[in-house]
Amino acid sequence: MTRRSLGRGRLIVVGGALVAIIGCVPAWWTVGGTVTQAQSGNAFTFGGYGIAVFLAAIALIIVVVLPYARRAGEAGIDRPLTYGLLLLVALGALALEVVRINGFGGLGLPDRAPGLWLTGLGLLIVAVGLFDIAGERPTQR
Repeated sequence: MTRRSLGRGRLIVVGGALVAIIGCVPAWWTVGGTVTQAQSGNAFTFGGYGIAVFLAAIALIIVVVLPYARRAGEAGIDRPLTYGLLLLVALGALALEVVRINGFGGLGLPDRAPGLWLTGLGLLIVAVGLFDIAGERPTQR
């Protein structure tokens, strides 16, 4: 039994997913603060789509790790299509959350919403990794 190496694309996907997960903790929106008391929320704020971004990032890491957890050393789910679908789910949820946040005026620059921007950067890194995975040659078994 030979195991394939992790590869640059999958390593980039894991790094981007970790950045997106870390970005779920800081504030995604902030309102007030000049006259009224500032209020903020992150990806886990009730009623938001941020939790879907978090779960999709966790799923991306699981898809990368799954072949290494199996005795056969491969998994049928470890395909570029799977990574692409999970990235689309995360990007769609992030877009819906941006629309929701913009609706009540909480969308701001990175100094007022660092988590949202960090999560977006993480998903951009995942997209770069996906393009690298999609360009891989199939392995001979």
